[in-house]
Amino acid sequence: MKLRLRNQLIMVAFTQLAIFSLSLIFNHDISLLSYINISFYISAAFLLTALLLYTINSGFYDVISRSFTLAFSRGHKDKKFTEIPGLSELVTVNQKPLLFIGLVNGFLMLLALFAYYFLLT
Repeated sequence: MKLRLRNQLIMVAFTQLAIFSLSLIFNHDISLLSYINISFYISAAFLLTALLLYTINSGFYDVISRSFTLAFSRGHKDKKFTEIPGLSELVTVNQKPLLFIGLVNGFLMLLALFAYYFLLT
C-alpha cells in the first residue's frame, strides 16, 4: 500500500515537473496563469483516460467489440458470439492511479486558480 502511494506521488511530482517544463517551453516563463492553463489540460487528460478505462472495464463496450470482431472475421473462422472475448476482458488496465493523479493535479490547479483570482485580481 505504501509503495503504491509512493509511486503515485512520484507520478504527481513528475507531472508537476512536466507542467513547469511545458510552461517554460511554450510561454518562455513560468507564470501562475500558464501553470493553471497547462495543468488543466494535463489533469483533464488523466481524468478522461481514467473515465474511459472505467467504462471499458465495466463492460459497456463488450457487445460492440464482439459484434465488430464477429463481422470482420466472417469467412476466416466460424466462431460463436459467446466465444469471442469482450473488450473488458482484453483491457485490464487499472484506472485508479490515473484517477488519483488527475484529481491531485486538478486540486493543485484549483488552488492556483483561487490564488490567481483572489491575490492577483
